[in-house]
Amino acid sequence: MSYDTQLPHAPTPAVMRNGLGTAALILGIIGTLSGLIPLFFWLAGILGLIALILGLVGKGRVKRGEANNKGVTLTGAILGLAALVLSVVGAVITFTAVSDAVDEIDKAIKDSAPKDPSSKSPAGKGDAGGAAGKDKPLAAGDTVVYDDDLKVTVTEAKTYSPGEFAMGHTKGNKAYQVTVTIENGGKKKFDTALVTAQARAGKDGATAEQIFDDKVGSGFSGTVLPGKKATATFAFDAPAAAKDLTVEVGPGLDYNASQWDLKIG
Repeated sequence: MSYDTQLPHAPTPAVMRNGLGTAALILGIIGTLSGLIPLFFWLAGILGLIALILGLVGKGRVKRGEANNKGVTLTGAILGLAALVLSVVGAVITFTAVSDAVDEIDKAIKDSAPKDPSSKSPAGKGDAGGAAGKDKPLAAGDTVVYDDDLKVTVTEAKTYSPGEFAMGHTKGNKAYQVTVTIENGGKKKFDTALVTAQARAGKDGATAEQIFDDKVGSGFSGTVLPGKKATATFAFDAPAAAKDLTVEVGPGLDYNASQWDLKIG
């Protein structure tokens, strides 16, 4: 007599699904390291968000007994959250730095732009309107004041007798001289090397040649300290029939030139 005996089968061990927790840990580490560099805040944010989601899903598997890497999963989720925080901090730092850089560039552009003049007329002379010196010519004796408190004044035109060997004077024309005064009302010394003076005469606005002789034509030289003044005399050649002389003075490359309408003849 025989008996069939069947031994009970051992239960098949459950396969642990630990992949999500491991992925969360790896992405969390990379995201956190990326977050330490402000420029990579975007990468830290993306990786941190994915790591956090994977970590939370992996944590659910651990609770259900489908995974046994609780420590790895929890660490991945925490690192994902840390990466998200660092991404926000990096974004703030980056945008603040960019904003500051733009402000500095705007300031540099503004500082390098030619300075606009406004008009101040001493002793009640001339037109003291705000547009004078910028859009309208000034009158003799008017002072134009720039943004940095540099002041330029041109006197009335007086008849001038050029020297025997004068350059720029044509026989039959008349010569006129003007005195230009520069006052430095700012806080930095002013270099006069780039100061220019030119003129036009008559209703047609023909160029009035500058006259050079032993008395006039040397112009300005050196620097003007704050609170000090410098004066130079210029002479121009104008047609005999001209009734007005427009003198234009440019303090330098950083300044817009201003014009004075002077009566002659």
